[in-house]
Amino acid sequence: MKILQLCYKPPHPPVDGGTLAMDSITKGLLACGQEVTVLSVESDKHPVRAELLEEDYRQATRFESVYIDLSVRPLEAAVALLCGESYNVRRFVSNDFAIKLKEILKRDDFDVVHIESIFLAPYVSTIRLHSRARIVLRAHNVEHRIWCQMAEGTRNPLKRWYMKKLALALRCYELEHINDFDGVACITAADADTFRQLGCRKPLIDIPFGIDLKPEADALTGPASEPEPGSLFHIGSMDWMPNQDGVRWFLDKVWPLVHSQLPQLHLYLAGRKMPADLMALNVEGVSVVGEVPDAAAFIASKQINIVPLLAGSGIRVKIIEAMSLGKTVITTTVGAAGIECADGKDLLIADTPEQFVAQLQRCQDQPGWCRQIGENARLLVAEKYSNQALSKRLVGFYNKIADAAL
Repeated sequence: MKILQLCYKPPHPPVDGGTLAMDSITKGLLACGQEVTVLSVESDKHPVRAELLEEDYRQATRFESVYIDLSVRPLEAAVALLCGESYNVRRFVSNDFAIKLKEILKRDDFDVVHIESIFLAPYVSTIRLHSRARIVLRAHNVEHRIWCQMAEGTRNPLKRWYMKKLALALRCYELEHINDFDGVACITAADADTFRQLGCRKPLIDIPFGIDLKPEADALTGPASEPEPGSLFHIGSMDWMPNQDGVRWFLDKVWPLVHSQLPQLHLYLAGRKMPADLMALNVEGVSVVGEVPDAAAFIASKQINIVPLLAGSGIRVKIIEAMSLGKTVITTTVGAAGIECADGKDLLIADTPEQFVAQLQRCQDQPGWCRQIGENARLLVAEKYSNQALSKRLVGFYNKIADAAL
């Protein structure tokens, strides 16, 4: 089967949750014997890191990218607002990208065009004009729900009003265009149910993020690599607003309580695009390290993963990655949503400052129990989130859609 994968940012090398999710699709399909071509948007915010693109990857995927200026332009944003358009989507519309897409579609006869996120939905018409391929949307989130949640948590009234407008326009776009595809592969069952309720009449499947436990990961989790005692960490792309909002809430509301009651603990904040004010943070017991060269090695060197998400949809890829490395994760109900896990067995849930303190206190009082949570997490990932098994399900979904079209 020939598959064209359209990505809203460069998927390789993976540097955040979104790129990990896209890269796992590419690798899983290739491992299943499919032919994959990757065409990606690149931007100033997410450039192609040419020096890090292995030759094997380039050859296997025939990787190409097109630059789009995704910088926020106030005038264009205002026009979109007045016209009721989704500015989140409008920024991805590019004549250059459409030309490159047309060129690739004329060059190869694809069976499936796999579109990563609703933001690339404007190119469905181009695909229909130049290809008979079935078109599948990979829905990483129900995008408008994230913006609704962020708007509700915003204190500034003007900003809250604007974000609600963005959320409404994005909701209208998702509802209007969800049936433009031949099938939708959601990342969680909850998201699939939401799309059904919103009127999706196309075939739906829920396929979570996949990760394969590699032999080299055992070296990171074995007895020879004990993590730093009393270390907490958060790692995630810090240009994603829910990550920023969650970290700021944790620093403002939770950390003062944690530090006063458990002063032996130390928090490390890592991730790409760390805001300048957080990089300059001077808070006792907190180290801001920014982007790290090796995320897996950083995760393995710390004890407990803190994920204080207040808004989100889909599945938190970075949580799955931490669980795959045997880390105990403490997150909110929002953060755990979409992961087939049990609170108190595979991870720990805390939604208030007091609950975070209580979970951390128990981890300190019962280190054996804390380690067991991490061990259970690793076993869960091996059982439920095998990339090879999930990729085979995705190929089966492609075939089902192709057969229905005959």
